[in-house]
Amino acid sequence: MIGRKNLGVSSFLLVLLALGFFFATYNLLTMVIQNKAADEIGKLNHLTQMPEKTGGGNSDMRFHVALTATDAIYSQWQSRIMYYWYKKVKDMPRSDMGKFTRILHSGKADNLMDEIPSFVVDPLPEGLDRGYIVLNRPWAFVQWLEKATIEEEYILMAEPDHIFVKPLPNLAQGNHPAGFPFFYIKPAEHEKIIRKFYPEEMGPVTNVDPIGNSPVIIKKYLLEEISPTWLNVSLRMKDDHETDKQFGWVLEMYAYAVASALHGVRHKLRKDFMLQPPWDPEVGKRFILHYTYGCDYNLKGELTYGKIGEWRFDKRSYLNGPPPKNLSLPPPGVPESVVRLVKMVNEATANIPGWDTVTRG
Repeated sequence: MIGRKNLGVSSFLLVLLALGFFFATYNLLTMVIQNKAADEIGKLNHLTQMPEKTGGGNSDMRFHVALTATDAIYSQWQSRIMYYWYKKVKDMPRSDMGKFTRILHSGKADNLMDEIPSFVVDPLPEGLDRGYIVLNRPWAFVQWLEKATIEEEYILMAEPDHIFVKPLPNLAQGNHPAGFPFFYIKPAEHEKIIRKFYPEEMGPVTNVDPIGNSPVIIKKYLLEEISPTWLNVSLRMKDDHETDKQFGWVLEMYAYAVASALHGVRHKLRKDFMLQPPWDPEVGKRFILHYTYGCDYNLKGELTYGKIGEWRFDKRSYLNGPPPKNLSLPPPGVPESVVRLVKMVNEATANIPGWDTVTRG
Protein backbone atom coordinates (compact mmCIF):
# COMPACT_ATOMS: atom_id res chain seq x y z
CA MET A 1 0.00 0.00 0.00
CA ILE A 2 1.40 3.37 -1.00
CA GLY A 3 -0.91 6.03 0.34
CA ARG A 4 -3.93 6.65 2.54
CA LYS A 5 -7.41 6.69 1.03
CA ASN A 6 -7.81 10.42 1.57
CA LEU A 7 -4.87 11.42 -0.57
CA GLY A 8 -7.03 12.14 -3.63
CA VAL A 9 -6.79 11.48 -7.34
CA SER A 10 -3.04 11.87 -7.76
CA SER A 11 -2.40 9.33 -5.02
CA PHE A 12 -4.92 6.99 -6.61
CA LEU A 13 -2.87 7.14 -9.80
CA LEU A 14 0.24 6.44 -7.74
CA VAL A 15 -1.36 3.37 -6.22
CA LEU A 16 -2.34 2.08 -9.63
CA LEU A 17 1.18 2.68 -10.95
CA ALA A 18 2.89 0.94 -8.07
CA LEU A 19 0.50 -2.00 -8.10
CA GLY A 20 0.81 -2.21 -11.85
CA PHE A 21 4.59 -2.37 -11.62
CA PHE A 22 4.30 -5.05 -9.02
CA PHE A 23 1.70 -7.42 -10.39
CA ALA A 24 3.04 -7.26 -13.92
CA THR A 25 6.33 -8.94 -13.19
CA TYR A 26 7.30 -9.66 -9.60
CA ASN A 27 4.64 -11.68 -7.76
CA LEU A 28 7.32 -13.45 -5.72
CA LEU A 29 7.80 -10.32 -3.60
CA THR A 30 4.09 -10.04 -2.70
CA MET A 31 4.26 -10.68 1.01
CA VAL A 32 6.86 -8.00 1.73
CA ILE A 33 5.35 -5.34 -0.54
CA GLN A 34 1.79 -5.78 0.70
CA ASN A 35 2.83 -5.44 4.31
CA LYS A 36 4.44 -2.01 3.90
CA ALA A 37 2.96 0.62 6.15
CA ALA A 38 1.30 3.64 4.54
CA ASP A 39 1.69 7.26 5.63
CA GLU A 40 0.69 10.44 3.92
CA ILE A 41 3.40 12.11 1.81
CA GLY A 42 3.01 15.80 1.02
CA LYS A 43 4.22 17.44 -2.14
CA LEU A 44 7.62 18.76 -1.11
CA ASN A 45 9.35 21.83 -2.41
CA HIS A 46 12.56 21.32 -4.35
CA LEU A 47 15.18 23.26 -2.44
CA THR A 48 18.74 23.62 -3.64
CA GLN A 49 20.03 26.34 -1.33
CA MET A 50 21.91 25.53 1.85
CA PRO A 51 19.57 25.49 4.86
CA GLU A 52 20.00 28.07 7.56
CA LYS A 53 19.72 25.39 10.21
CA THR A 54 20.56 21.72 10.23
CA GLY A 55 20.96 19.19 12.96
CA GLY A 56 23.97 18.95 15.19
CA GLY A 57 23.80 16.96 18.38
CA ASN A 58 19.99 16.94 18.68
CA SER A 59 18.81 13.47 19.63
CA ASP A 60 15.58 13.96 17.64
CA MET A 61 17.65 14.44 14.50
CA ARG A 62 19.80 11.34 14.86
CA PHE A 63 20.00 9.24 11.72
CA HIS A 64 20.82 5.56 11.36
CA VAL A 65 23.76 4.91 9.06
CA ALA A 66 22.87 2.06 6.70
CA LEU A 67 25.01 0.69 3.92
CA THR A 68 24.25 -2.24 1.68
CA ALA A 69 27.10 -4.66 1.05
CA THR A 70 28.01 -8.18 -0.01
CA ASP A 71 30.40 -10.70 1.50
CA ALA A 72 32.86 -10.30 -1.38
CA ILE A 73 36.37 -9.31 -0.31
CA TYR A 74 36.10 -6.15 -2.43
CA SER A 75 33.04 -5.04 -0.46
CA GLN A 76 34.40 -6.20 2.88
CA TRP A 77 37.58 -4.15 2.96
CA GLN A 78 35.75 -1.00 1.91
CA SER A 79 33.10 -1.60 4.60
CA ARG A 80 35.79 -1.98 7.25
CA ILE A 81 37.39 1.34 6.35
CA MET A 82 34.01 3.02 6.23
CA TYR A 83 33.05 1.68 9.65
CA TYR A 84 36.41 2.73 11.15
CA TRP A 85 35.81 6.36 10.18
CA TYR A 86 32.18 6.24 11.27
CA LYS A 87 33.30 5.25 14.76
CA LYS A 88 35.95 7.94 14.84
CA VAL A 89 33.66 10.89 13.96
CA LYS A 90 30.29 9.67 15.29
CA ASP A 91 30.46 11.35 18.68
CA MET A 92 32.27 14.52 17.66
CA PRO A 93 30.55 17.91 18.02
CA ARG A 94 27.91 18.70 15.37
CA SER A 95 27.31 15.03 14.66
CA ASP A 96 23.80 13.63 14.33
CA MET A 97 25.08 10.16 13.52
CA GLY A 98 23.21 7.38 15.27
CA LYS A 99 23.66 3.63 15.10
CA PHE A 100 25.21 1.76 12.19
CA THR A 101 24.08 -1.25 10.16
CA ARG A 102 25.75 -3.07 7.31
CA ILE A 103 22.83 -4.59 5.41
CA LEU A 104 24.45 -7.75 4.11
CA HIS A 105 22.49 -8.96 1.08
CA SER A 106 24.46 -12.16 0.53
CA GLY A 107 21.86 -14.23 2.37
CA LYS A 108 24.28 -15.54 4.98
CA ALA A 109 26.60 -14.31 7.72
CA ASP A 110 30.24 -13.62 6.94
CA ASN A 111 33.45 -13.24 8.95
CA LEU A 112 32.85 -9.57 9.81
CA MET A 113 29.67 -10.02 11.86
CA ASP A 114 31.51 -9.45 15.15
CA GLU A 115 33.41 -6.44 13.84
CA ILE A 116 30.65 -4.50 12.04
CA PRO A 117 27.00 -4.37 13.19
CA SER A 118 25.29 -6.30 10.40
CA PHE A 119 21.82 -7.46 9.36
CA VAL A 120 21.59 -10.36 6.92
CA VAL A 121 18.95 -10.22 4.20
CA ASP A 122 18.30 -12.33 1.13
CA PRO A 123 19.57 -11.50 -2.34
CA LEU A 124 17.09 -11.41 -5.18
CA PRO A 125 16.11 -14.85 -6.47
CA GLU A 126 18.73 -16.31 -8.77
CA GLY A 127 18.77 -14.71 -12.19
CA LEU A 128 16.45 -11.84 -11.33
CA ASP A 129 19.30 -9.31 -11.10
CA ARG A 130 20.51 -10.21 -14.63
CA GLY A 131 24.08 -10.01 -13.39
CA TYR A 132 23.55 -6.43 -12.17
CA ILE A 133 24.20 -6.94 -8.48
CA VAL A 134 23.18 -3.39 -7.54
CA LEU A 135 19.54 -4.41 -8.04
CA ASN A 136 19.87 -6.14 -4.68
CA ARG A 137 20.15 -2.75 -2.97
CA PRO A 138 16.46 -1.72 -3.00
CA TRP A 139 15.39 -5.29 -2.17
CA ALA A 140 17.80 -5.23 0.78
CA PHE A 141 16.26 -2.01 2.10
CA VAL A 142 12.72 -3.41 1.69
CA GLN A 143 13.64 -6.41 3.84
CA TRP A 144 15.64 -4.49 6.43
CA LEU A 145 12.94 -1.87 6.95
CA GLU A 146 10.34 -4.61 7.25
CA LYS A 147 12.23 -6.80 9.75
CA ALA A 148 14.70 -4.68 11.74
CA THR A 149 14.13 -2.52 14.79
CA ILE A 150 15.40 0.95 13.90
CA GLU A 151 15.31 3.50 16.69
CA GLU A 152 16.21 6.61 14.72
CA GLU A 153 13.60 8.64 12.84
CA TYR A 154 15.99 9.29 9.95
CA ILE A 155 18.21 7.04 7.84
CA LEU A 156 21.38 7.78 5.90
CA MET A 157 21.78 5.48 2.91
CA ALA A 158 25.52 5.05 2.43
CA GLU A 159 27.91 2.83 0.48
CA PRO A 160 31.10 0.94 1.36
CA ASP A 161 33.34 3.36 -0.58
CA HIS A 162 32.26 6.31 1.57
CA ILE A 163 34.61 7.81 4.14
CA PHE A 164 33.40 10.33 6.72
CA VAL A 165 35.89 13.19 6.62
CA LYS A 166 34.08 15.04 9.41
CA PRO A 167 31.07 14.51 11.68
CA LEU A 168 27.87 14.60 9.65
CA PRO A 169 24.87 16.60 10.86
CA ASN A 170 21.36 15.80 9.70
CA LEU A 171 21.15 17.74 6.44
CA ALA A 172 17.48 16.88 5.97
CA GLN A 173 14.76 19.22 7.18
CA GLY A 174 11.68 17.40 8.36
CA ASN A 175 10.06 15.74 5.36
CA HIS A 176 12.65 17.27 3.04
CA PRO A 177 15.29 14.55 2.46
CA ALA A 178 18.81 15.63 1.62
CA GLY A 179 20.55 14.18 -1.42
CA PHE A 180 23.72 14.71 -3.42
CA PRO A 181 23.28 15.94 -7.02
CA PHE A 182 25.21 13.75 -9.47
CA PHE A 183 26.31 15.49 -12.66
CA TYR A 184 25.60 12.39 -14.74
CA ILE A 185 22.00 11.87 -13.56
CA LYS A 186 20.02 13.96 -16.07
CA PRO A 187 16.33 13.03 -16.11
CA ALA A 188 15.34 15.94 -18.35
CA GLU A 189 17.73 14.75 -21.07
CA HIS A 190 16.08 11.31 -21.05
CA GLU A 191 12.43 12.34 -20.95
CA LYS A 192 11.30 9.67 -23.40
CA ILE A 193 12.69 6.94 -21.17
CA ILE A 194 11.65 8.54 -17.90
CA ARG A 195 8.05 8.80 -19.15
CA LYS A 196 7.87 5.02 -19.36
CA PHE A 197 7.98 4.97 -15.56
CA TYR A 198 6.86 8.48 -14.62
CA PRO A 199 3.79 9.33 -16.76
CA GLU A 200 2.81 12.87 -17.68
CA GLU A 201 -0.14 12.96 -15.29
CA MET A 202 2.31 12.70 -12.39
CA GLY A 203 3.95 16.02 -13.30
CA PRO A 204 6.93 17.43 -15.21
CA VAL A 205 10.11 15.40 -15.62
CA THR A 206 11.90 18.08 -13.59
CA ASN A 207 10.17 16.53 -10.56
CA VAL A 208 12.69 13.69 -10.87
CA ASP A 209 15.74 14.78 -8.91
CA PRO A 210 19.30 14.32 -10.30
CA ILE A 211 20.27 11.93 -7.51
CA GLY A 212 20.77 8.32 -6.58
CA ASN A 213 19.76 6.68 -3.35
CA SER A 214 23.13 7.35 -1.79
CA PRO A 215 24.03 9.51 -0.06
CA VAL A 216 20.55 10.43 1.07
CA ILE A 217 19.29 11.32 4.55
CA ILE A 218 15.57 10.63 4.69
CA LYS A 219 12.83 10.05 7.23
CA LYS A 220 12.34 6.37 7.92
CA TYR A 221 8.63 6.35 7.10
CA LEU A 222 9.29 7.94 3.71
CA LEU A 223 11.90 5.33 2.87
CA GLU A 224 9.51 2.59 3.96
CA GLU A 225 7.05 3.83 1.36
CA ILE A 226 9.52 4.56 -1.42
CA SER A 227 11.58 1.35 -1.19
CA PRO A 228 9.04 -1.12 -2.69
CA THR A 229 8.43 1.27 -5.59
CA TRP A 230 12.19 1.75 -6.00
CA LEU A 231 12.57 -2.02 -6.22
CA ASN A 232 9.81 -2.44 -8.78
CA VAL A 233 10.96 0.47 -10.94
CA SER A 234 14.53 -0.90 -10.86
CA LEU A 235 13.40 -4.29 -12.06
CA ARG A 236 11.15 -2.86 -14.76
CA MET A 237 13.94 -0.61 -16.00
CA LYS A 238 16.26 -3.60 -16.19
CA ASP A 239 13.60 -5.47 -18.16
CA ASP A 240 13.30 -2.64 -20.69
CA HIS A 241 16.08 -3.00 -23.27
CA GLU A 242 16.18 0.70 -24.23
CA THR A 243 16.32 1.83 -20.60
CA ASP A 244 18.92 -0.76 -19.62
CA LYS A 245 21.15 0.19 -22.54
CA GLN A 246 20.87 3.94 -21.89
CA PHE A 247 21.25 3.99 -18.12
CA GLY A 248 23.72 1.12 -17.70
CA TRP A 249 25.48 1.05 -14.34
CA VAL A 250 23.46 4.02 -13.00
CA LEU A 251 20.07 2.41 -13.73
CA GLU A 252 19.30 1.76 -10.08
CA MET A 253 20.12 5.40 -9.26
CA TYR A 254 17.59 6.60 -11.82
CA ALA A 255 15.09 4.13 -10.40
CA TYR A 256 15.39 5.67 -6.92
CA ALA A 257 14.97 9.17 -8.34
CA VAL A 258 11.86 8.11 -10.27
CA ALA A 259 10.40 6.21 -7.31
CA SER A 260 10.82 9.26 -5.07
CA ALA A 261 9.07 11.45 -7.64
CA LEU A 262 6.20 8.96 -7.89
CA HIS A 263 5.68 9.51 -4.17
CA GLY A 264 5.87 13.29 -4.50
CA VAL A 265 9.16 13.45 -2.59
CA ARG A 266 11.70 16.10 -3.58
CA HIS A 267 15.22 16.23 -2.18
CA LYS A 268 17.27 19.15 -0.99
CA LEU A 269 20.30 19.06 -3.25
CA ARG A 270 23.41 19.37 -1.09
CA LYS A 271 26.65 19.70 -3.02
CA ASP A 272 28.51 19.83 0.29
CA PHE A 273 27.25 16.34 1.13
CA MET A 274 30.11 14.63 -0.68
CA LEU A 275 33.33 15.05 -2.66
CA GLN A 276 34.67 12.73 -5.34
CA PRO A 277 38.41 12.83 -6.00
CA PRO A 278 40.14 13.42 -8.31
CA TRP A 279 37.44 15.71 -9.75
CA ASP A 280 36.92 17.60 -6.49
CA PRO A 281 40.43 18.83 -5.66
CA GLU A 282 39.70 20.12 -2.13
CA VAL A 283 37.90 18.63 0.83
CA GLY A 284 36.62 22.01 1.95
CA LYS A 285 33.37 21.80 3.90
CA ARG A 286 32.29 18.45 2.47
CA PHE A 287 31.29 15.62 4.77
CA ILE A 288 31.76 12.36 2.84
CA LEU A 289 34.63 11.35 0.58
CA HIS A 290 33.52 8.99 -2.20
CA TYR A 291 36.42 7.18 -3.82
CA THR A 292 34.61 5.66 -6.78
CA TYR A 293 36.97 7.09 -9.42
CA GLY A 294 40.52 5.99 -10.08
CA CYS A 295 43.22 8.53 -9.28
CA ASP A 296 46.09 8.34 -11.79
CA TYR A 297 49.00 10.81 -11.85
CA ASN A 298 52.46 11.08 -13.31
CA LEU A 299 55.37 11.92 -11.05
CA LYS A 300 54.92 15.60 -11.86
CA GLY A 301 51.57 15.50 -10.10
CA GLU A 302 49.60 15.74 -13.36
CA LEU A 303 46.35 13.82 -13.76
CA THR A 304 46.53 11.09 -16.40
CA TYR A 305 42.90 10.01 -16.22
CA GLY A 306 42.12 7.27 -18.72
CA LYS A 307 45.73 6.13 -18.59
CA ILE A 308 47.36 4.22 -15.77
CA GLY A 309 49.57 6.67 -13.94
CA GLU A 310 53.04 6.30 -12.51
CA TRP A 311 51.27 6.79 -9.19
CA ARG A 312 47.71 5.58 -8.75
CA PHE A 313 45.01 4.70 -6.28
CA ASP A 314 42.02 2.85 -7.67
CA LYS A 315 39.79 0.68 -5.51
CA ARG A 316 39.41 -1.70 -8.46
CA SER A 317 43.08 -2.61 -8.07
CA TYR A 318 42.01 -4.55 -4.97
CA LEU A 319 39.19 -6.77 -6.20
CA ASN A 320 40.67 -9.93 -4.69
CA GLY A 321 42.32 -8.60 -1.56
CA PRO A 322 42.55 -5.46 0.56
CA PRO A 323 45.02 -2.67 -0.15
CA PRO A 324 48.26 -3.08 1.78
CA LYS A 325 49.10 -0.98 4.76
CA ASN A 326 51.08 2.24 4.33
CA LEU A 327 50.26 3.05 0.71
CA SER A 328 52.68 5.52 -0.84
CA LEU A 329 51.50 9.11 -0.80
CA PRO A 330 50.91 10.90 -4.11
CA PRO A 331 53.72 12.96 -5.66
CA PRO A 332 53.90 16.72 -5.00
CA GLY A 333 51.27 18.75 -6.80
CA VAL A 334 48.45 16.19 -6.49
CA PRO A 335 45.20 17.74 -5.12
CA GLU A 336 44.51 17.79 -1.41
CA SER A 337 41.48 15.50 -1.77
CA VAL A 338 43.59 12.65 -3.19
CA VAL A 339 46.25 13.06 -0.52
CA ARG A 340 43.54 13.07 2.15
CA LEU A 341 42.03 9.90 0.72
CA VAL A 342 45.29 7.96 0.87
CA LYS A 343 46.09 9.20 4.38
CA MET A 344 42.64 8.16 5.62
CA VAL A 345 42.93 4.72 4.06
CA ASN A 346 46.39 4.33 5.62
CA GLU A 347 45.16 5.37 9.05
CA ALA A 348 42.29 2.90 8.91
CA THR A 349 44.40 -0.03 7.71
CA ALA A 350 47.02 0.68 10.36
CA ASN A 351 44.45 0.56 13.16
CA ILE A 352 41.94 -2.09 12.12
CA PRO A 353 42.90 -5.38 13.86
CA GLY A 354 43.66 -8.24 11.53
CA TRP A 355 43.66 -6.08 8.44
CA ASP A 356 45.85 -8.40 6.39
CA THR A 357 44.14 -11.62 7.47
CA VAL A 358 40.49 -11.12 8.37
CA THR A 359 39.45 -9.56 5.07
CA ARG A 360 41.29 -12.17 3.06
CA GLY A 361 39.50 -14.84 5.03
